[in-house]
Amino acid sequence: MSEPDQGLSLASLLSAAARRGAVLVDRGKSTLLSEVESRVARVAGGLAGLGIRPGDRVAIWLPNVSAWLETFFAISRLGAIAVPVNTRFRITEVENVLRRTGARVLVYWPGFKHIDFAGILAGCDAASLTSLEAIVVYSESDAETEAQPQQTQSKRLVEYGSLSSAAATPDAGTSTSDCVMFTTSGTTKEPKLVLHVQRTLVQHACNVANAWRLDPTSSVLLVPPMCGVYGFCTALAALAGGGALRMRPVWDANVAADEITEAQCTHMTGTDDVYAQLLDARPGVAVPFPSLRVAGFAAFNPALTGIVQRAEAHGLHLSGLYGTSEVLALFSLRSAQADASQRPLAGGFSVSAAAKVRTRDPEEDRLLPHGEAGALEIWAPESRMVRYFGNEEATGAALTSDGWYRTGDLGYTTDDGAFVYMSRLGDTLRLGGFLVSPAEIEAVVKESAGVGSCQVVGVARPGGLRAIAFVIPEPGKSIAEEELASHVRQRLASFKVPERFFFVDAFPVTESANGSKITKNKLRQLAETLLHL
Repeated sequence: MSEPDQGLSLASLLSAAARRGAVLVDRGKSTLLSEVESRVARVAGGLAGLGIRPGDRVAIWLPNVSAWLETFFAISRLGAIAVPVNTRFRITEVENVLRRTGARVLVYWPGFKHIDFAGILAGCDAASLTSLEAIVVYSESDAETEAQPQQTQSKRLVEYGSLSSAAATPDAGTSTSDCVMFTTSGTTKEPKLVLHVQRTLVQHACNVANAWRLDPTSSVLLVPPMCGVYGFCTALAALAGGGALRMRPVWDANVAADEITEAQCTHMTGTDDVYAQLLDARPGVAVPFPSLRVAGFAAFNPALTGIVQRAEAHGLHLSGLYGTSEVLALFSLRSAQADASQRPLAGGFSVSAAAKVRTRDPEEDRLLPHGEAGALEIWAPESRMVRYFGNEEATGAALTSDGWYRTGDLGYTTDDGAFVYMSRLGDTLRLGGFLVSPAEIEAVVKESAGVGSCQVVGVARPGGLRAIAFVIPEPGKSIAEEELASHVRQRLASFKVPERFFFVDAFPVTESANGSKITKNKLRQLAETLLHL
């Protein structure tokens, strides 16, 4: 029996980047990938000393810093599985991730942005931390000290620096090793855990690098957080190209604008908000960022529908993207040379020659011709997940019998081989740059005393799409709006906290042969009316 192809392991990707002279730039400090590769081997040795073995899960609760990538590649070197955790997550979300993944080690930075990480862990149900055996504390200052929460005092506490001083360990990862799982929103309270093997990550990174013409002369500005698939895939593609990957733990448009100019950045990805802020940071400059050759964008803010045209007027050619956790971000891209009327459209051409996209009528279950909108299905042998971790039922529902991924998105294909994404088929919201299930927010609201039922919808606001909650109180109960907001704010990331809570006696419904169904469109209309009173 032959060994799996080592050329498609993450260690091989890192080694190839090092040989090409790739550079990692963290807040202006440059480090050769050859040095990063050496540290990765030592961090892997440190994690092995904590008992991490192939298949074990390690949670990374860090922002965009060098240690994030070092930890990720170290985990993959052991054949273990990385679990990225958003630094904006709070009690309910952290509980969920740690409990369901069974993470044995958590790596985090308690001093980052003065976030009360200890308080978040202290608020977690001890049962959700049962599998956790060690906590690795990353710090950048001797002043960063923090008391260990009671729930974790039985866990081993380790300084990140001690990991990087351990003896290097051999690479045990292979192309078929499970290596990362991303959390993604579903139709239930608990997000799904999307599991990938090393091969799909490496192949996809190389495909993106080729499609974007990334090479050792490229300079990529990383904006989205690596805890999400958008930033993660941008980072790996930059490494596959062999140039410079530039990152910072906190987004600042003025600092980013300076870095693009001074470092002559050639590639970046971001949201429409990011590009609007960059343009605002250079008022009066006709062509502020002439070095950018590829600027991929995702349209998250309904109030910025004209961002492509605005950027075009300043020599910045934005290109629409498409991706999901299941087939990876940057799955497709609009060409920067395409007509300006086409580039705002999400979708485009896949970066993989092996990928295919088709549409199906969701009611009649028939394939549709080009130009007719339906449910998007994707064949992606070089970037598709292997399964949802611990959820065979969801995996079966997401994949067809012949291996196509049912995206749950509405769109259509075009006769030139491209496709257009239009919207989600369901009610999933995109808040703060992340897909969020309304059911997740609703479940947390309903935990609050006095709440009988809750429905959450998304409404376009000046700052972007925001969640609006409609609440039916329990009979005889009176609830203050701020109490509900405070309850949710303690348990979920700030971008998931509804902007307003409106109290109603009943939800609008439509009757069908199968019973009553809540009409969310009417709730959205009501929200828009109430917000403008």
